[in-house]
Amino acid sequence: MTSIMRWDPFAELASFREAMNRLFEDVFSRRSLVPELSTETVWAPAVDVYETDDEVVVKAMLPGLKKEDLEVTFSDDILTIKGETKRETETKKRNYYHKELAYGQFARSIALPVTVKPDEAKAEFKDGILEVHIPKAEEAKPKVHKLEIK
Repeated sequence: MTSIMRWDPFAELASFREAMNRLFEDVFSRRSLVPELSTETVWAPAVDVYETDDEVVVKAMLPGLKKEDLEVTFSDDILTIKGETKRETETKKRNYYHKELAYGQFARSIALPVTVKPDEAKAEFKDGILEVHIPKAEEAKPKVHKLEIK
């Protein structure tokens, strides 16, 4: 006697996804434990972007960098922060247990929410935090029209 089972294609997809997750976890966890297998990691700094009535402010966390390692550019209301973190050149043989520090070049592009005046922007780098203040263009500033109430 043969029993008939209903085929569920989504169950097979879930099983495949779980197998792929295990594969990626194995590959990346081994790389982080064995420094010889580790390559330079692609990373981008964490940023906060907010606006006030007069400007857009972008803050980027860039620990361990110097202002000479950074480049900030504008193109069509897109702010781009580029830089590079360099690996220690004199690395003695170490027994790593865990390795997460990222080294290499990075670039982070942020589409600004409003039209700005990039030629009037100011940037300051202090204690590993890059803070960029970009004045809004006049058409982007909120306009308040007071109505007469009758």
